[in-house]
Amino acid sequence: MSAEKGRGDECVYKLSPTLSYTTKLERRVEELEAALRKAQVSAQVVPALSPSVSVTSPTSYTGEGGSAAFRGLAFDARGAVTFHGSTSLFQLPTRPEETNTILPVNELHLTKERLVQNAWEQRSLEVLAETPQPFQFLLSTHWCWIQPLFNFVYRPAFTRDMQSIGPYYSHTLLNALLGHSVRWCKREPEIRHLLEPYEGGALFKRHARTRLFEEISTGNCSIPTIQTLLILSAQECSAGNRTSAILYCRMAFNLLEELGITVDVQRYGSGNLQLSDEDIEIRRRLFWSCYFWDKIISLYLGRSPALSHSPVSPPQVIMDDSAEDELWLPHGVQYPEGQQYPPTQAHSISCFTQMCRLSAIFNEILLHMYDPLNSKTEQEIDDCLIREGFAMRQWWQDLPSFLKIEAQDLPQYAPPSHIVTLNCLFHTFKILLYRPMLFKRPESLPEGDMPNPAHFKECLGSASAIVAVFDLYCRTFTYSRVVLSLAYSVYTAASIYLLQIQASSVREDYTLDSMRFCVQALDRLKASSPVIGQALQLLLRALADAGIQASEVLELSSQPDVLLNPTTTDVPVSSHLPQAPAVFDPDGIDFTPEMFATFSNLEPITVAVGAGGIIMPT
Repeated sequence: MSAEKGRGDECVYKLSPTLSYTTKLERRVEELEAALRKAQVSAQVVPALSPSVSVTSPTSYTGEGGSAAFRGLAFDARGAVTFHGSTSLFQLPTRPEETNTILPVNELHLTKERLVQNAWEQRSLEVLAETPQPFQFLLSTHWCWIQPLFNFVYRPAFTRDMQSIGPYYSHTLLNALLGHSVRWCKREPEIRHLLEPYEGGALFKRHARTRLFEEISTGNCSIPTIQTLLILSAQECSAGNRTSAILYCRMAFNLLEELGITVDVQRYGSGNLQLSDEDIEIRRRLFWSCYFWDKIISLYLGRSPALSHSPVSPPQVIMDDSAEDELWLPHGVQYPEGQQYPPTQAHSISCFTQMCRLSAIFNEILLHMYDPLNSKTEQEIDDCLIREGFAMRQWWQDLPSFLKIEAQDLPQYAPPSHIVTLNCLFHTFKILLYRPMLFKRPESLPEGDMPNPAHFKECLGSASAIVAVFDLYCRTFTYSRVVLSLAYSVYTAASIYLLQIQASSVREDYTLDSMRFCVQALDRLKASSPVIGQALQLLLRALADAGIQASEVLELSSQPDVLLNPTTTDVPVSSHLPQAPAVFDPDGIDFTPEMFATFSNLEPITVAVGAGGIIMPT
């Protein structure tokens, strides 16, 4: 008997509860206890990682299908991890087993400590290895200008296995790395003569391709094979060899699935599939490197993305964050006497994880706004605009201050290359989100309406930011260190200025100056990235049709590349570098109905750089 004094009345319970009621309560208690245990485990995992490590993935593991049984990962006859579905010739049909492994908190800490300690040890040994020139110079070029953003190769494992010919090194991959770096270094006086025995660096690329197809023909493919394919894809893309570029990357993506890297092996591997901390770290990094490269090459070539993430994909968790705190120096850049680039923290891991998050947003933009089959309805496109527009704003708001570059308040020196590229790609993706809205036909709008002027202002604001940040970059590091992603950003900015020129009878000085800057910049970049030359010709033809001749915008382009004093704000024309206009506020631009009427009569611009990437007036 129990009593309740809330109202002053005594409550007396004379009847015992029924057996069914008791059983129901016991079952409910068990369910709540199980849910509580699961929530406690999930809550413990997140704080275990350091602030610089990403713990989120575009697709969560919770929810329907996240903990479902998953099979297919196993060792093959050669001891390599492979993945084959249940219909394949390589496994018998069996009853799926539930797999849902979560590492204890203390194990996560130990894993992180082991990987970080190993990374620092390998960096120390790398210095002692004394790799001969020009190999050391070319490898340092890759680690400085390419690796932090794209993360194709896990440096500690590669440099260690380069000494012992271990599993994460191959001569094929080394040749690919060297051949890719040559494009930025072959004009360096200290390196040019060292490259002469290697046919100016062409020998590296030829050996990489020859060895690659030997590996493929013998079926002896591995993670270095995928990394080689990615680097060759980037090299061919920059050269304008579109077919080779797409073939190399699609082969890499197929091998990614063949080796089971598209699946979180730690969570969905079978009981006999035991991999080391380093193995898991490399597989996670490589999956997200491929995911990012898939969006970038789709951008360059105007293709639909091929890779997607799912509940079984590796999470965006990077345990070895040692590269976050490294000192970043612009390898190969010579400054005027008495000056040097200030010591700067690399923030490589933060930059890469933020780039992966941004790529997941851009994946949706590509699928909905640039669907080559035009299969998306107006409503689906409008929904994408709202959803991804919010996601872009949220991403920018959440971006750490050490990764964010405000065009209105530029620093004295440009941040590290990968941080600049991250910011320029953000503005590029924003332009690509809002630009299709400018081409809406009048019949698709409510009667009497015209496209939202805010969309054009977003595009102009981002174009202005790209020009300002790119100008700072080149004045800090020179044009000879510009990667294709930055060049594409300038090309995208130029597409907005072209639209403004085509749609307005009054030529604003700012618009012409900005277009002149973009054209001159692209003209300089076509030497290291020949694909840019194709896009430049399309721009020049469109400008000629609008009454602006090439001589009006290319007057300085033939001058040599000179590194300016980054502390100088008043740059004379004799410096031989294009003069970037000041950053402007797009809110001051007057948008007329006539401008939008012109937009609606133009064909929408594709994302592709090169043929078909720029609209021509109709």
